[in-house]
Amino acid sequence: MSLDLVFCGTPRFAVPTLEKLVAADFRVHLVVTQPDRPKGRGLEVVASPVKQCALHLNLPITQPDRIKTNNDFREQLMALKPDAIIVVGYGRIIPQWMLDLPPLGNINLHASLLPKYRGAAPIQWAIAQGESVTGVTTMRIDAGLDTGDILQQRELAIAPDDTAETLAPRLASIGADLVVETLRGLQAGSIHPCPQDNLRATLAPILKKEDGFVDFTRSADDILNRIRGFQPWPGAHTKFRGKGLQILKARRADDAIPVGELKIRADQLLVGCGHDTSLELQEIQVEGKKRSMARDFVHGYRPQAGEKLG
Repeated sequence: MSLDLVFCGTPRFAVPTLEKLVAADFRVHLVVTQPDRPKGRGLEVVASPVKQCALHLNLPITQPDRIKTNNDFREQLMALKPDAIIVVGYGRIIPQWMLDLPPLGNINLHASLLPKYRGAAPIQWAIAQGESVTGVTTMRIDAGLDTGDILQQRELAIAPDDTAETLAPRLASIGADLVVETLRGLQAGSIHPCPQDNLRATLAPILKKEDGFVDFTRSADDILNRIRGFQPWPGAHTKFRGKGLQILKARRADDAIPVGELKIRADQLLVGCGHDTSLELQEIQVEGKKRSMARDFVHGYRPQAGEKLG
């Protein structure tokens, strides 16, 4: 017998899970997603990726502004009597009444191997911290921040050139399969929830603009990891001659250069980092300008050896 579900999600990361649930013949009676928001320079009101997917699949949709004290929403969910509520990047704290509603619980797909990287930005922080392996976890939501009992996990290797943008779709894909597998296991009684070891927990807090500011006292490898992890936002940014400078792509160099200082070698743009390391900046973007290769920057701005970034 198939299960009756409510799906709560908003970002593109959640779309494969919704698609896989429908393809696996689970009965998704309602999709809950964030209200449409203004987006882009024109501030055009845009539906969330999950809403767009739900419309394509002809699924019922609701977009409440709030859920904790929303009696109409509560009555709507209670009338549906779901076996489980699936939550993937919904963007709201799930209230206790909602946690208590379905017999199989509220099941969350989290993009890390919990208890590592609890929080809003697990993909970004895993790369920024130099991890070589991450994964996805299905867990039963409780009142804490990503502290619920683990149901299942899958590992995924992080490639040396992965960014948050390239890694997220792969995690979303294996996560979608894991949610389907988890639901079938719960239905069959073959999954035994496992409490998290809180002593091993690490945090992945929501990213702020200042997280992307490059501290050149860090090692070159550390800076590279943060460049990869913080794409597309907040990016890796510094200052050059008083203007913002985004570092879009870089690689290790072997030159000995004072921390934060520039060195020009032919068309190459090098900068000194901490621990006697250095970087070659390959693609950059000056505030108010288009992204460019480093050689074009060198020819256009003619930076001098010894000039500093930061």
